[in-house]
Amino acid sequence: MTIGYISIGSNIDKEKNIPSSLVALKKQFGDIIVSSLYETAPVGFSGDNFYNLIVRFESKLEAKQVAKILHQIELDHGRSRDSQKFSARTLDLDLILYGDQVINDGRLRVPRDEIERYAFVLEPLAEIAGEERHPVSGKSYRQLWEEFDKSSLKQQRITPSTE
Repeated sequence: MTIGYISIGSNIDKEKNIPSSLVALKKQFGDIIVSSLYETAPVGFSGDNFYNLIVRFESKLEAKQVAKILHQIELDHGRSRDSQKFSARTLDLDLILYGDQVINDGRLRVPRDEIERYAFVLEPLAEIAGEERHPVSGKSYRQLWEEFDKSSLKQQRITPSTE
């Protein structure tokens, strides 16, 4: 079994899409570990804030098969494939880590650059995988988070409404 991590984000119907995506991921991968939920200002465009989190899972599948499953879950949640890179999303599921694999075949990139670039990926990852190490840099995710420039941080850990 390979341990993987998925970055999840939504800023359209996020109160519905985030819980629904977790149900879909549990259905596909069984037990999952879920980080806290973070509310994050959009990056690269103006719009509603995102909910972001990280999920840990285990699978025997190849990374490309996992990515296909994530793509289908996005489509099932109304994700449009013709949207721009930085735009509002019903659901964004990215396989950011898969074991210690390093993959860059044009369509699939693991580990994702976003780990070291965006707080909305790194902070929840450090929360649930703090002692694990980045397969390229060798640094722990806790160390990467401690070194991260937080001067312009626009996110906060939240407790979602249970209404």
